[in-house]
Amino acid sequence: MDDFIINNACRTERDNASEYRKELPHAINAILASMDDKRCFAHIGDEPIHFSTSVKEMIDKFREILFPGYFSREKIDGANLVYNMGQAVSLLYDILSEQIIHVLRHDCLRYGQACAECEKSGNSIALEIIQSIPDIRISLAKDVKAAYDGDPAAKSHDEVIFSYPGLYAITVYRISHILSNLGVPQLPRIMTEHAHSLTGIDIHPGAKIGERFVIDHGTGVVVGETSIIGNNVRIYQNVTIGALSLPPDAGEKLRGAKRHPTIEDDVIIYSGATILGGETTIGARSVVGGNVWLTNSIPPDTKVFIDSPHLIYKYQKTRKDLSHAQA
Repeated sequence: MDDFIINNACRTERDNASEYRKELPHAINAILASMDDKRCFAHIGDEPIHFSTSVKEMIDKFREILFPGYFSREKIDGANLVYNMGQAVSLLYDILSEQIIHVLRHDCLRYGQACAECEKSGNSIALEIIQSIPDIRISLAKDVKAAYDGDPAAKSHDEVIFSYPGLYAITVYRISHILSNLGVPQLPRIMTEHAHSLTGIDIHPGAKIGERFVIDHGTGVVVGETSIIGNNVRIYQNVTIGALSLPPDAGEKLRGAKRHPTIEDDVIIYSGATILGGETTIGARSVVGGNVWLTNSIPPDTKVFIDSPHLIYKYQKTRKDLSHAQA
């Protein structure tokens, strides 16, 4: 009898669910009708946008080539180095050229742009990126050494390469910056936003960043599109190198304008600092202290700190204190 009651209840719940599903066609029709609403966005009939998994695969393959032996699944030695590198570079070229052609064709068709010979351009740009890998490796080696030299907690260069989120974000930035300079749409930003999602570090591919760049810890770091950062600059977590408050229509009016600060060589910016404005310059060898808010320039060799906060200490009396008071 009890089994019958339980089974009957299950049938009732199943039937109730079916009643709800019967309403889905109405919801689907409403959603389809909203496709004609010009206030909303749809991507119907255009070249499909690529998937983030392909971007991740591409970044992983870049890292495998940029740091040989660190991120390969198999052991790399003199016996298989040439074969392994040839396979990795060939696969990366195929992935990269396909992605570049894809985004070029997407923008060409969706926005009615003049034909840019997407396939020819994509293959050419992919080859140029591959040819840039030796230079990128040298640049990243300087970033690794700078991170190690300035961090007593780093036990080796290998530790920096394997585990530092700042280096991951910088690696993706250095690749995407070249892509951005070569006029590739969408893909550079998608790459840096992938790194952002993993590390909490948001570096726009359009930013210009010099050698020996270090992001220590990293979470919450923002580097805006028109930022210019010199050589040997170190920044800590939760630092913003951003733009001043912008009007609602700033997208069209200020697109391409210098909106973010310039950080000159040998500057250190400590955690929580916020530096804003396209005309703001932090002079060489300066130090910006934690939680400092800057919207104006400072000359070279300047240290900027906030006053020490006024701390209030409140001590709670223990039972022992109360017993002494009563005695």
